Amino acid sequence: MMRQTARSKNTILLSIPLFFLAACSANKYAATNKIYKNQAKEFGKTLTEMPPLNQNIETLPPDQQSFIGSVNFGIRKPNFIILHHTAQTSTELTVKAFTLKKTQTSAHYVVGRDGKVVQMVNDYLRANHAGVAKWGNEYDLNSCSLGIELDNNGDEPYSDAQINSLLALLTTLKKKYNIPASNIIGHSDIAPKRKIDPNKFPWKQLADKGFGLWYDDVLQIPPVEFDPAIALRIIGYDVSNLPAAIIAFKRHFVQTDISPVLSLQDKMILFNLYKKY
Repeated sequence: MMRQTARSKNTILLSIPLFFLAACSANKYAATNKIYKNQAKEFGKTLTEMPPLNQNIETLPPDQQSFIGSVNFGIRKPNFIILHHTAQTSTELTVKAFTLKKTQTSAHYVVGRDGKVVQMVNDYLRANHAGVAKWGNEYDLNSCSLGIELDNNGDEPYSDAQINSLLALLTTLKKKYNIPASNIIGHSDIAPKRKIDPNKFPWKQLADKGFGLWYDDVLQIPPVEFDPAIALRIIGYDVSNLPAAIIAFKRHFVQTDISPVLSLQDKMILFNLYKKY
């Protein structure tokens, strides 16, 4: 009986450090979670102000304007999903970077190499992930997109666990917000002059599941009047720097060659995608 009691005491003593380790792990980001909550609360106050603060029409006198709340409105929803690679060596480093004010960067989700998904910003809030970017007629991608960071240094394969979790996440987000398949793109697509992520990414694997577009197996030679610059612009690329746009296009859809020159095969792929978009 005494031995059993001693063994029980030892078990309790051994479990105490594990309990504290779990508690410490859970509370590691308690301070930044509190900051997040307070900032979200302030945004909430702004939305409920009657009338909205600082939203007067400056060129009209006060007696010529008023605020009457409509009953027909809703929350703005995302219309794009932008994929990134973290250029880090661990999810932990990325999470830490996104909880530091000085970095001024964030994303809605981080998907680890092990397949674990960390959400860091509410879907309805604006995360700082796209930066200076353009896609079609959209110049402020941060305001209309969700950012997903993949834990990857940019020069390594993406693990099966990571891709499977990404597919699960995309399935939910695409359905929830009715995001078109063509609006699931990469950071390098929207910022071709300065970004390469997600590098060496299996875009076809995603397109086969309905996330993003891909070209057909059978291609045709484009007509003589086919203009690659116009095709790239219609797809969405910023062609103000055409070589950069070509590289970004090839980084996404060709991958075996990312030179700023379009071969006949490249033009056939571009022509096929141009018709899809």
